[in-house]
Amino acid sequence: MSFKDLGLRAELVRAVTEKGYATPTPIQSQAIPLVLEGRDLMGSAQTGTGKTAGFTLPILQRLAATAPPRDRRRPLRALIVTPTRELAAQVHDSIVNYGSHLSMKSAVVFGGVSINPQKQQLVRGVDILVATPGRLLDHAGQRSVDLSQVEILVLDEADRMLDMGFIHDIRKLLALLPKQKQTLLFSATFSDDIKKLANGLLHAPALVEVARRNATVEAIAQLVHPVDKDRKRELLSYLIGSERWRQVLVFSRTKHGANRLAKQLISDGIDAAAIHGNKSQGARTRALADFKAGRVRVLVATDIAARGLDIDQLPHVVNFDLPNVPEDYVHRIGRTGRAGREGEAVSLVCVDEAKLLRDIERLIGRDIPKREVAGFEPDPSIRAEPIETRGKQTRNQGRGAKRRFDGNGQRQGSKAAGNQRNRGRRAAA
Repeated sequence: MSFKDLGLRAELVRAVTEKGYATPTPIQSQAIPLVLEGRDLMGSAQTGTGKTAGFTLPILQRLAATAPPRDRRRPLRALIVTPTRELAAQVHDSIVNYGSHLSMKSAVVFGGVSINPQKQQLVRGVDILVATPGRLLDHAGQRSVDLSQVEILVLDEADRMLDMGFIHDIRKLLALLPKQKQTLLFSATFSDDIKKLANGLLHAPALVEVARRNATVEAIAQLVHPVDKDRKRELLSYLIGSERWRQVLVFSRTKHGANRLAKQLISDGIDAAAIHGNKSQGARTRALADFKAGRVRVLVATDIAARGLDIDQLPHVVNFDLPNVPEDYVHRIGRTGRAGREGEAVSLVCVDEAKLLRDIERLIGRDIPKREVAGFEPDPSIRAEPIETRGKQTRNQGRGAKRRFDGNGQRQGSKAAGNQRNRGRRAAA
């Protein structure tokens, strides 16, 4: 099957061909015809499967079928909401690339940069807008964007938006949108929370699920190296050098930990950089560009900062810290093994993380091979210590009093917490 066989117009097929793609991926071959029919859709696919083209291509075709008005400002007709700045930029790049032979106007807005240039672009009128929730609400409040004529709404990586606490922002946005519209919801997993959101938002949606629920990419070789906590950094440096890894994405549980690890790797003679929510957008963009270009060998990231990173042929992902939520492990290792390529995911696991590892293995339905590295064998006399919950409440905390945490894992009071969390979300978006 070709892209032309899916019913795409010649301008879109030409653009796809120019990007070097000849055959649609499974998510594209299933989703594109459904979106072209105007149906609501609930889609699930692992990262790196071509999901973005699965909705941007048919959206461009549907909008191109109706000429924009010439006597007034273009109404905003398609809105794509993403959880992070990096993912928003990535989706917008796809729209620009695939729409290069169409007369579409698009824009991307997110926090961390000046709002005024964005306002000027929106006031001139765009057909398609890609946005993070916080900055989009800012524009709506300042009347620089009118959502009343949106025909197509996309919620991309909806599971991550819920994890990041954007549900209230999403509800505010939905209230500004017309009731009659086509809605597309994409999520890495179909959790109960996602199904609840979809039930209140989608009308008789088509279901496209390319990967089985919470499955890990089969092309990824997964391995655990047991090691004492205070020797993790030493082992990581040893593996990078002895295995001659040239491009490594390393996950840290905290922003402070990401900064500290990047500095330690640099002191070991390894070019490294850190990205997280406290970094400016410019710093994050430069670090990612340097990593892609090979000027930085190791990129240390937190879960939120890494969400939506589009890195072709990334060979190695390292879990320096295991995530508190098992599903995040699936998201993390999905950075490698993209589009059918081979990849390797290595986890450095100390005794404190034994339960986290068991939860991950239970989720993916198999044991991950363990291999001790000579000279780094863990000390059996060390006893496990509790791991502080950071960033969000875990599902295992039960129905007791709700604990609120700020972006650095510090517990907050209720009213002040709400205000501070809202400010933090806007900054992260």
